[in-house]
Amino acid sequence: MTHPVLIVGSMAFDDLELPSENRKDVVGGSATYASIACSLFAKSQLVAVVGDDFPADTLTQLADRGADVTGIERAKGKTFRWAGRYAADLASRETLDTQLNVFADFQPKLPEGYRDARYVMLGNIHPALQLDVLKQANSPTLVVADTMNFWIEGERDKLGEVLAKLDLLVINDEELRQLAGTYNIKRAARKVRDLGPKRLIVKRGEHGAMLFDQDESVFYAPAFPLLNEVDPTGAGDSFAGALMGKLAAEGEVNSHTLRHALLYGAAVASFCVEGVGTDALAALTENQLEERLVELKRMVYIGD
Repeated sequence: MTHPVLIVGSMAFDDLELPSENRKDVVGGSATYASIACSLFAKSQLVAVVGDDFPADTLTQLADRGADVTGIERAKGKTFRWAGRYAADLASRETLDTQLNVFADFQPKLPEGYRDARYVMLGNIHPALQLDVLKQANSPTLVVADTMNFWIEGERDKLGEVLAKLDLLVINDEELRQLAGTYNIKRAARKVRDLGPKRLIVKRGEHGAMLFDQDESVFYAPAFPLLNEVDPTGAGDSFAGALMGKLAAEGEVNSHTLRHALLYGAAVASFCVEGVGTDALAALTENQLEERLVELKRMVYIGD
């Protein structure tokens, strides 16, 4: 039996200025991307807030993919909105506008049926809210969290309480170095694991991702090289959602299943980048994913 993945995060509208085109009102947010990616392997239970301007069709589409959307609160007002401009090489972006709207008052509330979730994914929200979710959850098997430089700088104490409760932290290399206060990535990983997380995954964009395991071993998953990169928005959340979904489908968490899930996460994230918003991710088929996974494995296989 595959257990559902509890996903707590944001749902949003994104206004994107991309090298290829400009697009407004793109449905995004960490919970949206993670849930779609997770649905390739397991069902999800979503906890988020949207405004009365959020399209009902999107919630229906998520439900059709196996997401339980009863934990999504529809509040009076406008949905969280982010606007950004990407550089020509898509390697960096500039935030043009952030409107928290109903997300500013978000207080995650787990429906009774969500409280026994074995797999919990805490998206990039205030550490105090992440802690509140964990108080509502009953002894999960795997707790995974994301964070960002804003919380690292401004909410270090609360973030420290979250880190102490984590099985796995997923952050990018810049955030890792900021959190650890050192540039060397292996030294930084050790310092962050000493803060609580049993394992650590470091996202490195086009340079792949690294798993620092609880036995001090390191595993590297390359990013899939693409001919046509369109929009990297949500790639990290897609990576994490796919990782969680795959682990839930496996039914156990160990070094082998984590490494396997890391490759699946890298493969799914590569599809996300090939379309605007969730377009390519939502159209992804099982056959396409398996074909890309074979290619990804060939990139690192050297034979006997």
